[in-house]
Amino acid sequence: MRTADFDYVLPPDLIAQNPLPERDQSRLLVLSRSTRQIRHRFFQDLPGHLRSGDVLVLNNSKVIPARLRTVNVVTGGRFEMLLLEEIERNEWWAMMRPGKRARPESQIRLLGRDGQPTEIAVQVQEENTSGHKRIRFTGTPDILNELSRLGEIPLPPYIERTHPLSGTEDVERYQTIYAQTAGSVAAPTAGLHFTAASLQQIRSLGVTICEVTLHVGAGTFAPVKADQLFDHIMHTERYEIGEATARDIEWARREGRRIVAVGTTSVRVLESAAAANAGVVKAGAGRTQIFIYPPHSFQVVNALVTNFHLPCSTLLMLVSAFAAPGETSGRDLILGAYAEAIRKRYRFFSYGDAMLIE
Repeated sequence: MRTADFDYVLPPDLIAQNPLPERDQSRLLVLSRSTRQIRHRFFQDLPGHLRSGDVLVLNNSKVIPARLRTVNVVTGGRFEMLLLEEIERNEWWAMMRPGKRARPESQIRLLGRDGQPTEIAVQVQEENTSGHKRIRFTGTPDILNELSRLGEIPLPPYIERTHPLSGTEDVERYQTIYAQTAGSVAAPTAGLHFTAASLQQIRSLGVTICEVTLHVGAGTFAPVKADQLFDHIMHTERYEIGEATARDIEWARREGRRIVAVGTTSVRVLESAAAANAGVVKAGAGRTQIFIYPPHSFQVVNALVTNFHLPCSTLLMLVSAFAAPGETSGRDLILGAYAEAIRKRYRFFSYGDAMLIE
């Protein structure tokens, strides 16, 4: 299939710029894979679509304040830095803008919120083929401990903020309530709709809730530049599955109970683990570069809670594959559902409304 096959036109005013007052006030478009029927609900109605015995899988990765401001103390030139992945303590892969001016010999320091240089220095060590910089921090035992006072929440580019440093609401709301393990530079946004009360209600129905970890990288926003999907090189992301989660999922699968994934990140974890272990979800850590697009047959996931995704994105391709496993017709089904959502004025992308594919 071609990348252009996953394009659609979205009115800019449907891109959600702010979260709703309450997380679970968002709308929920329910798409039945078997009947192709679309129903319009609210996220508070989600428990009514779950069954006793279902296993709901959440991604507990926590977004870090990964956007930093830096300055070349010799020239005065300023950089914006986005941390991508920790290599070891105080050593990271990062994106830097303007990248051409960030050289190994540059004397770069982090800026404080007052705009003044701090004691923390940044040394550029190398650059990879993607233009990302391998950098080392000095002047601090661990840069992770400094991010809360120096970093900004790395909102996606389609969310516009005049004063990002003052976005206290984003600090809380661009994070799931169950986030635990720090490492993502983008939120697993399907989980933003859940509240403590909604999770408790779901548990009371006899649904098992378990967690996996996948640290979302900046590649989640990277456009697919290849004309043909099979030419696209997918970004890699780190994941981990605990013993209890693997046990709960495999027990449910043996008994024919549904696995309901919250978000495309949870899907990528479960399907990657199964692909690596002859169809069995096992505990452990790994890296995934799985690229799911139509036609794709799913081994683990039976239902999916997700948001509305960008045109021509790998996330849109994944949900298109899930809408009709093993076929290519899922693209038409999803784009038809998106067209209906646009007609009904749903809110799109990270702070937008939700979708259940069952």
